[in-house]
Amino acid sequence: MALLDDVLKGNIATGLAIGIGAAILAPVVIPLFANIAKPLAKATIKGGIQLFERGKEAFAEVAEITEDIVAEAKAELAESAAAAGAVPAAAAQGETNAS
Repeated sequence: MALLDDVLKGNIATGLAIGIGAAILAPVVIPLFANIAKPLAKATIKGGIQLFERGKEAFAEVAEITEDIVAEAKAELAESAAAAGAVPAAAAQGETNAS
């Protein structure tokens, strides 16, 4: 940061020299940077896709387990409701049979 401050405070010749140097080096540096950045970007994207797919699979498994638990809970509720409904009916039959 201090270097940038020195350049900005310096004379116009320094700024011009830096600009010309950047213009000369840009055709060399930009392709090198592109050759490095493209495979890196591709690898990052591939990793993101793989992570997304794994996340989808994990979410599907959690959803399946949750659905199973909900189905079991509903079955238990229905079973206990049927048992509770059968007990008074059995008691009522017992009363009519005893009479």
